[in-house]
Amino acid sequence: MQFIVSGYDGTDDGALDRRMAARQAHLAMAKQMVENKKWRYAAAILNEDEKMTGSLIICEFDSRKAMEKEWLDKEPYVLGKVWEKIEITRAQVPPLFSS
Repeated sequence: MQFIVSGYDGTDDGALDRRMAARQAHLAMAKQMVENKKWRYAAAILNEDEKMTGSLIICEFDSRKAMEKEWLDKEPYVLGKVWEKIEITRAQVPPLFSS
């Protein structure tokens, strides 16, 4: 099953600091997710000042429950309270973009 996961950072004064504190651990997990073919694509969401304010990930897991157990329950941006809001939507990447 494929999903679009949109994680939106908090808007308080410490939000960017929390993101930067968790960023290296998040990137290490992202590398692992790509190597395990769980993440297909990811991008930072930027505001008008080009500062990171969220993340968008297109991923593939056996189920939503598996996604939560294998990734979100361990995600540094979740554990570090970077993402204030998370939206999860079922999706299907067309064969054109499949490897």
